[in-house]
Amino acid sequence: MIAVVISNLVPELDRPRGGMTMPVTEVAAQLDQSLVGKRLPLDQIPVIDFGPFLKGSPAERKAVARKIAEACRNIGFFYLTGHGIPSGMVEGVFAEAKRFFAQPSEAKQRIAIEKSTCHRGYFALGGENLDPEKQREAGDFKEGLKIGRDLSPDHPLVKAGTPLHGPNQWPDGLPGWKAVMQGYYDALVKLGREIMHAFALALELPEDHFDRWLTGPMATLGPLHYPPQQGRITAQRIGAGAHTDFGCLTILAQDSVGGLQVRNSAGQWVDAPYVPESFVVNIGDMMERWTNGVFSSTQHRVINASGRDRYSLPFFFDPVFDADLTCLETCHGPGNPAKYPPTTGGQYLLDRIDATFDYHRDKEGHRDDNRKT
Repeated sequence: MIAVVISNLVPELDRPRGGMTMPVTEVAAQLDQSLVGKRLPLDQIPVIDFGPFLKGSPAERKAVARKIAEACRNIGFFYLTGHGIPSGMVEGVFAEAKRFFAQPSEAKQRIAIEKSTCHRGYFALGGENLDPEKQREAGDFKEGLKIGRDLSPDHPLVKAGTPLHGPNQWPDGLPGWKAVMQGYYDALVKLGREIMHAFALALELPEDHFDRWLTGPMATLGPLHYPPQQGRITAQRIGAGAHTDFGCLTILAQDSVGGLQVRNSAGQWVDAPYVPESFVVNIGDMMERWTNGVFSSTQHRVINASGRDRYSLPFFFDPVFDADLTCLETCHGPGNPAKYPPTTGGQYLLDRIDATFDYHRDKEGHRDDNRKT
């Protein structure tokens, strides 16, 4: 068992006379040994400068794509710097996320995800369970929001009843909140398209290969709040249970609190610490299916044993609902047949959401007996 210790300062009124500050040590959490991430050198999760891809020559763009390909094959994760998203914009989104989560429960519940027709809004602690096999009694120790492509009821896709398409639920009483979130969402849609261009080059495909499925991507911004866990922490309940991401790629902004761990090809849990002005990018299941396993959708988890509140901003960038996830032509051949059965991007997302959100699985038309594997 590993004891994680934090030192706090005695509040002003409790200080002894003479002005000396006495440290108080408290045991914030005790981690089961299986939850301790191995501290490997940072280059185990590579840091890739995206600037030359955004602004460089064709040769420079290809060189960046090769680095991304290597990371996607070996561990499925990389840090992205030089991405062009201003640090002030990211800081502003974190501030607004904290402002939302600091509200009373009843204010947050006014936009509860259960009220949405398209999986948008707030979910409370335990509302999502990313590892139901181990977390049998309660879901993830986090609360969060789902913000997607904001479509009005008269949009053709909404009128046609396309799942996961419709209006966002925006909170009341937080002036400026919607504009900050929407601006960040739009900026990351653009960045997501550029990363997909790099993926195409990395897979020896034309740069615009995926563009046909990105005309109206099912992108989701999902601010998260991980309260500090106290006492003994085991795999039966952690901040985010071990899982792979459902979609195409994830662009994550994380704070300096830490807690993200990635499982490498040797089965070791590796800490993915905060790197200033970077995003953590990882491959999701759809891209693994598209690439026939050439790119790896890697398990990861979050354990907040810091004694502090942790915040993160995952952005899930996924293709249009009817995107064909048939294996790419450069990723199969004689002796290397396609490993995965045919499906579409939308159907795969529905299946995985059903597996992790009880409320969604129990809705009409999304029950267990309708779920594919």
